[in-house]
Amino acid sequence: MGVTRLKRKDRRNKTVSRVEVQFLKLGRNIELGSKSQMPKKSQITKNNEILNALATDAK
Repeated sequence: MGVTRLKRKDRRNKTVSRVEVQFLKLGRNIELGSKSQMPKKSQITKNNEILNALATDAK
């Protein structure tokens, strides 16, 4: 059976859904006060720190 190429829209949907699943997995296992907190070197943690700093500067 030959391999069929996905059309551009389907390729985009495939990558977007994969990224969404990855994002949901990352966000789901974070609970306040639990041992499964995000590592300090995680990009999401760094982004949150920057966003919090910007939010306080804006006030």
